[in-house]
This record gives sequence, C-alpha cells and structure tokens, in this order.
Amino acid sequence: MSVTDEAATPLLHSDRFFIGGEWVEPSSDATIRVTDSATEELFFSVPEALAPDMSRAATAARKAFDSGPWPSLTHAQRAEYLRAIGAGVRKRADTVGQVWPRESGVLFKIAQGAGNGAASVFEYYAGLADTFPFEEPAKPTAGNFGLLVREPVGTVGAIIPWNAPLSLISYKIAPALLAGCTVVLKLSPEAPGEGYLVAESAEEAGLPPGVLNVVTADREVSELLVRDPQIDKITFTGSTAAGRRIGAICGERIARCTLELGGKSAAVILDDMDLDQAANTLATAECRISGQVCSSLTRIVVTRGRHDEFLEALAASFSQVKVGDPFDETTQLGPLAAERQRTRVEGYIAKGVAEGAQLATGGGRPKDLEKGWYVEPTVFGNVDNHSTIAQEEIFGPVLSVIPADNEDQAVAIANDTIYGLNASVFTHDVDRARTVAGQLRSGTVGHNAMRTDFGVSFGGFKQSGIGREGGTEGLHPFLETKFVILDGPPARYQEP
Repeated sequence: MSVTDEAATPLLHSDRFFIGGEWVEPSSDATIRVTDSATEELFFSVPEALAPDMSRAATAARKAFDSGPWPSLTHAQRAEYLRAIGAGVRKRADTVGQVWPRESGVLFKIAQGAGNGAASVFEYYAGLADTFPFEEPAKPTAGNFGLLVREPVGTVGAIIPWNAPLSLISYKIAPALLAGCTVVLKLSPEAPGEGYLVAESAEEAGLPPGVLNVVTADREVSELLVRDPQIDKITFTGSTAAGRRIGAICGERIARCTLELGGKSAAVILDDMDLDQAANTLATAECRISGQVCSSLTRIVVTRGRHDEFLEALAASFSQVKVGDPFDETTQLGPLAAERQRTRVEGYIAKGVAEGAQLATGGGRPKDLEKGWYVEPTVFGNVDNHSTIAQEEIFGPVLSVIPADNEDQAVAIANDTIYGLNASVFTHDVDRARTVAGQLRSGTVGHNAMRTDFGVSFGGFKQSGIGREGGTEGLHPFLETKFVILDGPPARYQEP
C-alpha cells in the first residue's frame, strides 16, 4: 500500500474517549487533526480532551483503584488480562503498520513488526506474575516475623510522546497493570492512533471499568492530569523541558514520577577503530524514525588527527541514504512527524551554519519530494561542543562530528552535556570498550553500535530523566514498599 492511496480511518471509535470501560462522548466538539507526514493530507481526527474530560478520566481511575476489583486480584489473575490485551494488540499489527508511518514517519518495514513487539511486552510482564518477589519474608530487628511487601503505587497518569507511541505505551501500562495500578493514558496529539488500538484491545479483553482510560490532549490540559490529586504517580516520556515542568509539579504535591527525557548522546571513536565501519554504522542508526529518537548518537567524538577522514566517510555514507515514501521498500529515511518538527530541525541546521560548523552534506529539503515533512540527511564537522547543535536535542537526521585532542578529552567531551541517556564506544578492543563505558555518564553504553535495551533497563543520568523503564527495573516504579512486622508467620509461611 502506498502513502498516495486514500487511507480510511483505522480506528473503531475515533470520535470518543475510552473512560470507565466505555467509549464516551467528549465534553466539546474540539478535535485534533492527525496529518499524514508523507503527504500532508488529513489522515483522521480524534476529539481533544478538555478539563472536564481529563477530570472524568482521573475520577474513573481513582474509583477503579479505591473500590474496584482490580487491586484485589492476584497477580496471576491480572496477568491473564495482560495476555489478552497483548493478543488484541497482535491482532491489530497490520493496522499499526499502517498508522505509525503516517503519524511519525517511521518506515513501514519497521512499523509492521511493532504490534508483535508490543504484544511481547505484555506477555513478558504477565510472566513476572509468577517470578517477581511481590512478597517475601525479611527478618525484622524487632518482632518475630517480617514480610517485605510490594504493593501498587495507586493511580497512574501515563503521558506518551509521538515518535514511538505503541512501544512506550506497552512499557508503561503493562507493568503498571500487573502491579495493580489503574491508569489514565494521555496520548500525543500528533500520534494518538496506537493508543486507541490499545484501548480497543483492553475493551476486548474485558478489563474492569476504569482500570485503563485513554484520552488525547494538548499540553495545557495534560498539565491538569499532572496536578490532579486523584493521580498518585506520573510516568512521562518526552522532552527535558516538559520533564522539568512535570517534575516540579509532582514535587509540589510529593507525587511519584518517572521521567524518561531527552538526550544528546555521544559516540566516542577510539583510535583503533575502522572509520568506514563506524561511519556506516552511525549513518544507518540515524535513519531509525528519521532521527526522531531520544537515544540517537548525534554527537560523534573523534581525535583531531582522524577527524577529516571520518567526516568524509560519514558524509559519504549518510548522503547515500534514500529519503522518501516510508511504504517504499527501498526507502531508508522517511519524513519527520510534523511541519513544526521540520521547521525546528531546519532552524537548528541554520544555527549550525551561523555558528561556524562545517556543513559536510545535506542541510536542506530533498528536491524531488514536494510533499511531506522531509529533511536531507545532514552532517556537520568541526563542531564546537559548546555550540547549539552540540548541546541541544535536535530530533532529526542531523549528526555532529566533534574533534578532540586525545581519547581522554574525547571522553570528557562526551560527558560535557546536561544529558546522559545513551552513549557508545567504538573500538575493536572489548576490554577498552568496558573501561571507557565505565567513564561515560549515561544510562546505557553500547559497543560499536547504537544499542539500547528496554528488555533489561532504559533511562538516563542527569537531565535525561529519573527512574528506569523495561525489565524488572520498569516494574519497581509502579510499586510501593511496605514492611509488615508480625508476632509470627502467617499460615502459608509456617512449616507443615
């Protein structure tokens, strides 16, 4: 299917919100238009949540937690619902493959696997019902018997960005639901489609009313969710600027929060590394979601004597990337998600030129693509690490090569940022890679590639966030720890 074909609305209830287990009418006729990023044409519309809608969703989540059956179910019982939701998402994998490219510009060949990937996340957390230590004996300093109990944190507001919505929804709501929490899922105006598909799957699974509530809202109304005293915890993925605001509001009322924020991640190329191999790897990695990835390795640090050779190799590789229709099998780089996003990226490119960086390739719009939010693959060289394009997250296919006097300074440059989400070390020596990884201040460090792993742990140091997502690390933030001190062991802990 080509993006030039007319796309029917892919959602069953695109005119409503999912609140309290039902598809309910919005409080107003305000709508959000979702534009196809490759054609600039209307894809579909959804209602825009206003204050009454957000309050209604929060109230439904609160009621479901305080008086509904959900927190009282066993973890094994909740796991069956997770498996059913995952099955529903998997059943909708073809629809996900059509929606995600149009909303965010990701390639179809990546999007078509997203439904199965999300389903596996629900299945993984369902599997933890039998293995995670939600309750375990712990000897108290006073008393005869202690139980360390991990209980649900309560009601959760989950705020999702537009670049990879289905994956991020799964890694937020699957552990939250297993823990026994209830959720208000706030979707991005640019990419609400996948959240609607998850809501359809939850309804199909027979999830009790109010356990999952789904609305789409812009920033002002989203802030009402963060402020709502009915919500015990916020889990947010998005920009550091928005994260600062959310963290401050949560701090005012001591609400729990997990913040997965921006990045300006560095690749440190050691002097033994093959430069063509490194250049090809980094150029390929930057194609994912058109560079709209918070963990992208956009700052590439190489010693000064190898800078020019590497810059030439990187520019040659990245300039050969085919930009175009995300449904074309030969396309390597699709459009950006929105017109404002392209305008933002173009502004950073102009800033790079104005501040004296060397534009090695790209910098404009592809001349053969009159429609769509496209930007050429762009590489800057001789970038000052204190310049705007080296310090601020661009969120587009723009790479900066930064020279260093030696490898020690390269590591120092890599760490000279407010961010600390991801990094990589390029070297043929595994032991050197491990040593440098220990010096880099970031939540993930890869070897010879852009590597992150939500299956184990994902999150950042410094202003790249608070907390971790994925794996068992991603379950802990939805739990509160309680220590129960008893005069003796309950029956199930007594020896026969």
